[in-house]
Amino acid sequence: MNKPKLSISQQAILGLVFLAIVVWLALFVSAGNVVYWQGWLYWILFFSSVTSISLYFIRKDPNLISSRVKVGPTAETKRSQKISQTLAAVFFVLLLLIPPFDFRFGWSSVPLYLVLISDVFVVVGFAVVFLVFRQNTFASAIIEVQAEQRVISTGVYGIVRHPMYSGALLLLLFTPLALGSFWGLLVFFPLLAVICFRLDDEEKTLSVNLKGYEEYRKKTRYRLIPYVW
Repeated sequence: MNKPKLSISQQAILGLVFLAIVVWLALFVSAGNVVYWQGWLYWILFFSSVTSISLYFIRKDPNLISSRVKVGPTAETKRSQKISQTLAAVFFVLLLLIPPFDFRFGWSSVPLYLVLISDVFVVVGFAVVFLVFRQNTFASAIIEVQAEQRVISTGVYGIVRHPMYSGALLLLLFTPLALGSFWGLLVFFPLLAVICFRLDDEEKTLSVNLKGYEEYRKKTRYRLIPYVW
């Protein structure tokens, strides 16, 4: 007897639970104990943000959630995209693993005020992603052009062409500091290179397959960081 297929919302919720468990294990097994307050604060803020965003769009925009559950290297169609997704996943895992090892062995010490400021920026990064999702129902987790997709050029898309990556960069840059580690910042730079490569690949796809995207590129000069690039 065939098992009933899970709905998109059920898949999304199971994905959240799985991610919460994996990240908790990455943080606290690596730290060697559960008295890692930076890890607890980050984990609570991270999953409060992710859960709030997910539940909001499960109710308000299930089509967006449907496109977001297709994630990871196997969901991509081009070899270059599979490679970039794989590298991004590896570096993100390292971004989560190095800080708790840093805590465990005392490699560096981030001041309390900087940890708390970094947690604020992590939440701000999620807020940017939330605004992107509200404006762009076509914000898929993979590089693709969906049926009836159109160019979004207002709001955060009027500032940079890839605001979701901008929000993600804030989140990723401040994650090691929020977790109490300076050494974890070393992983951010190769991760930034992977994101820039993926962004460039995405722009090529959109320029060819999405009507009006070339005009949008000329109108909105900056890709990722306002007044920088």
